[in-house]
Amino acid sequence: MLNIFVRNLDPTISEAQLRDLFSAYGSVESVTLVTDRDTGGPRGFAFVEMTDAVEAKTAIKSLNGFRLNDRAMSVNEARPKLERDETRDSSREHRRHKM
Repeated sequence: MLNIFVRNLDPTISEAQLRDLFSAYGSVESVTLVTDRDTGGPRGFAFVEMTDAVEAKTAIKSLNGFRLNDRAMSVNEARPKLERDETRDSSREHRRHKM
């Protein structure tokens, strides 16, 4: 299984559209459009998991720079999520003004 990071997406793109696009290159396990946790609106990027690594790498090579809804997508292999440092304050409150 290979996880693919897709960015510079038009906000109107749906998970079904991305699934259809990547399915042309092989079996798609899942598609996750990332949304803003405060507004619920799209953030312009997604993750696509493909079952076969060879098919996934072909999709990455073919779709990187592909124009979808007049926007050139950036497509590459997703990096593993970094371990969180539990000693740091991970809340977003430090960025907000407190009343």
